[in-house]
Amino acid sequence: MINALGIPQHILLLGGTSDIALAIAETYAAQAPNLTVTLAARSGDRRDAAVQQLSAKGCTVSAVDFEALDTASHGALIAGIDGDIDLAIVAFGLLGDPEEAWTDVEVARELAEVNYVGAVTTGVALAARIRTQGHGVIVALSSVAGERPRRSNFVYGSTKAGFDAFYTGLGEALRELGGRVLVVRPGFVKSKMTDGLDPAPLATTPEAVAEAVVAAVRDGKEQIWVPGTMRVVMSGLRHVPRVIFRRLPV
Repeated sequence: MINALGIPQHILLLGGTSDIALAIAETYAAQAPNLTVTLAARSGDRRDAAVQQLSAKGCTVSAVDFEALDTASHGALIAGIDGDIDLAIVAFGLLGDPEEAWTDVEVARELAEVNYVGAVTTGVALAARIRTQGHGVIVALSSVAGERPRRSNFVYGSTKAGFDAFYTGLGEALRELGGRVLVVRPGFVKSKMTDGLDPAPLATTPEAVAEAVVAAVRDGKEQIWVPGTMRVVMSGLRHVPRVIFRRLPV
């Protein structure tokens, strides 16, 4: 259960090598000794390093094999995790090459299947666990890219728009069943995923996203933007006429 201070006892990281997911787990670990973490990711050096990273923070960590594209496995995987899942973080995803994404069928398909289809199947499986448990919070890592498509990365943005809509709706469905969904909309995050890219305005860090998520879970929020000023920015951008929007450096 998540205690009165908003701290969970057991966290499931779906996409367990994500910089943001690991930063969230580390932030909780600093507040809660003996935090249990189930790290779901592809096996390999990155997952091993993530296990060591969290173990060094005092977490009890177990790793399970997770493949976002293997959607048929998601139900059994999540159903088979031992103990109640107090907090699940949906953090897997692809950014991809934006030009390949709209000119190469296979690149577009993989992006859509990982970022949207895989996210939907894991969300449905997590909802089943929450219905059984009667409690639980899902942290869904969306993106401001889904709020208004841009020429520069509209395929990725379209997958995040679908992701965002699904988890927003899932939160409504779980409200009366003891569950809650927190949809997180970061701007540009300096991480492994964006390594080599020029930071966008209001760029943030995994640690800043983690601090915002922990505070939002504690306060019972359902949607946040990181940084918080991004909410005002995106609210304005949604209403900018297209002819002007396409000239903006966003």
